Amino acid sequence: MATSFSLQGKVIIQFGGTGLLGCALVAELATTGCTLVVASRNRASLASLADREKAAGRTVFIEETDIGSEASLQSLRDRVLSQHQRVDGIVFNAVSRPMKSMDDDLAVWRQSMEINATGFFSTVRIFGDAMASQGSGSIVNIASIYGMVGSNLSLYEGTNMTVAPDYFFHKGGMLNLTRYLGSHYGPKGVRVNVVSPGGIYNPDTPQAAPFIERYNKITMLGRLANAAEVAGAVIFLLSDASSYITGANLPVDGGHTAK
Repeated sequence: MATSFSLQGKVIIQFGGTGLLGCALVAELATTGCTLVVASRNRASLASLADREKAAGRTVFIEETDIGSEASLQSLRDRVLSQHQRVDGIVFNAVSRPMKSMDDDLAVWRQSMEINATGFFSTVRIFGDAMASQGSGSIVNIASIYGMVGSNLSLYEGTNMTVAPDYFFHKGGMLNLTRYLGSHYGPKGVRVNVVSPGGIYNPDTPQAAPFIERYNKITMLGRLANAAEVAGAVIFLLSDASSYITGANLPVDGGHTAK
């Protein structure tokens, strides 16, 4: 049974690997024995990521990719298949956060949709189809508990932290599109699941103390997550240990949404 949790020999592509959660996922996935390709449109951040992983004794492949461009995604697919012969899984962790409040111009909403809705769908379709042609694969989408519940504005009182409406729209849509994709790709051997993290502590730029104190009280574990704690759920859903799981949402939130 232990071997079914392994990603040894699998080719995994992670979209979005240079932020707080993305870097943590890369570091954990890179220890599993998989061939890990990290795709982002920021070449400088990708190069820095690759250097950090190399210094830690881990190897990742980096690919500059524009998720907002179907042609760029198709080119990435072709390069990965040419170099590695197959794709066994993808992790969609990319996100754009241009919107700051309800009062933003509609142009900012449209900009957000380009990556978080259209880019997301384009990515999972292009790589879902590639895996379907092989007869196997796993797609893991990274959503948020804010795709499951509304905003608790009292958490943010007395801070400069804000929450924007587009994020709730995209993460809620990601949950239900995951169910649709699970149904669509299931007969072709491709599983599609979603992980919904709760609040994650940022050690480099910590959240405001009042927010942390309030947030801790509404979780069962009494604290924010560490970014690396999300990786176990992702690795499980990529592995053969989850071979009969598809269309599922796995909250990694310290019990927040169950309380």
